[in-house]
Amino acid sequence: MNMNDYPDNPYLLLTPGPLSTSKTVKASMLNDWCTWDDEYNIIVQDIRKRLVLLATPNTGEYTSVLMQGSGTFVVESVIGSVIPPDGKLLVLANGSYGDRIVQIADYLKINCSVIRFGDLKPVDAHITQEALDSDPDITHVAMVHCETTTGMLNPVEEIGHLVKQAGKCFIVDAMSSFGGIPMDIANWHIDFIISSANKCIQGVPGFGFVVAKKSRMQLVKGLARSLSLDLYDQWETMEKQNGKWRFTSPTHVVRAFRQALDELDDEGGVAMRYRRYRENQQILVAGMQELGFRPLLDKLNQSPIITTFLSPASGDFEFREFYHRLKARGFVIYPGKVTEFDCFRIGNIGEVYPEDIIHLLAAVKDSMYWTGIQQS
Repeated sequence: MNMNDYPDNPYLLLTPGPLSTSKTVKASMLNDWCTWDDEYNIIVQDIRKRLVLLATPNTGEYTSVLMQGSGTFVVESVIGSVIPPDGKLLVLANGSYGDRIVQIADYLKINCSVIRFGDLKPVDAHITQEALDSDPDITHVAMVHCETTTGMLNPVEEIGHLVKQAGKCFIVDAMSSFGGIPMDIANWHIDFIISSANKCIQGVPGFGFVVAKKSRMQLVKGLARSLSLDLYDQWETMEKQNGKWRFTSPTHVVRAFRQALDELDDEGGVAMRYRRYRENQQILVAGMQELGFRPLLDKLNQSPIITTFLSPASGDFEFREFYHRLKARGFVIYPGKVTEFDCFRIGNIGEVYPEDIIHLLAAVKDSMYWTGIQQS
């Protein structure tokens, strides 16, 4: 990626989303679209079909629905729309986004229990099985696939088999992994999987989406705790009115997303995008380690989405100074989100290629103003 091609974009976003997008995705937003026009609704329907195909080859069992707002809006739409008044949600959490699901349930007065595994441990299947065995009131289980608090990749497939055997409904927040990590949600026994336009598919912010098992979706009519975030009503309207949204849709964002899907296909699909992201991450970690930085997670649990690094122990290091030095060189990174460690995060996804990571590493080296590089 040559930043000279983007005169209005002075830096590359090395974040888990919003992220840097291609010039053609940006250009696709230059035209205006009518929300009820057939041509626009055909685009919506095309997107819905392609999302199901990205999720599983068992397309006849699944459907999809788009929802206005950020990723959290869509998570709240699912949590608030699929759990009945007498249901109980079990949340398997090991970071801020698992905790956010708990917060949503609390706001909506949903009966909820949570198992917190800590930021540095993946969700544990044995502990999950014990919870399912000991509490027959649990009806739904929710967890995060890639927990971007740390970059942790959780064992969703393994947990899905346990939830299926227990006869519960399985909800997965795949915000930062869908479209960037190969998956088959039918084999993983996922009933509702949630993601957003501005993540691995490399669109821009404005809407999220849910791929859901049809048999589950048909059971949730009338359960929603919100008008705007009524997942079933949104789905039914799109089904019956050929892609129509109930309320004003982000038309420019939808068009950009269709372009982003085309570019995902051109790259070779999810498998090839995953390969690029993984190469980005491997080059990043090797280069940062050569400069003296240590990753927070071990390789076994590390996703190719975002990587957390421990800050140097030197008293001279200050993240904001480091951040601004990198930004001046054309790169934006993320602060840490783990409270017990002084750390920062670097994203590996978006319109980012290995050569960009090599340039970033050179900028990091040039920005090492502090004395010493011993790690905390």
